[in-house]
Amino acid sequence: MSTHDSLLKLAAVLESRKGGDPDKSYAARLFSKGDDAILKKIGEEATEVVMAAKDARHGGGDGDGAKLVGEVADLWFHTLVLLAHFDLGPDAVIAELERREGLSGLEEKARRPQ
Repeated sequence: MSTHDSLLKLAAVLESRKGGDPDKSYAARLFSKGDDAILKKIGEEATEVVMAAKDARHGGGDGDGAKLVGEVADLWFHTLVLLAHFDLGPDAVIAELERREGLSGLEEKARRPQ
């Protein structure tokens, strides 16, 4: 299964959790709490990614990057929840990344509306 397929599969599962029982699904619980709760969780996960990267940089943690990978997976998951909350999916992000392909990061940033 490709990365794209994995993201689409997860997005479909998340979509199916909208309006679900918050007592039976973590994603349904997040959806039921609204975007502020989802955004808070993304902030927490982003901080955990930063801390895991700092640990890895200084030779701490598990030594094989598993902690960092796990934290990034948590962050990706929660950003997919946010996208689903706004009726978007990973295809929109992939399309945007493809649109940027071949542009330098500085050039792409300069083209953004202020």
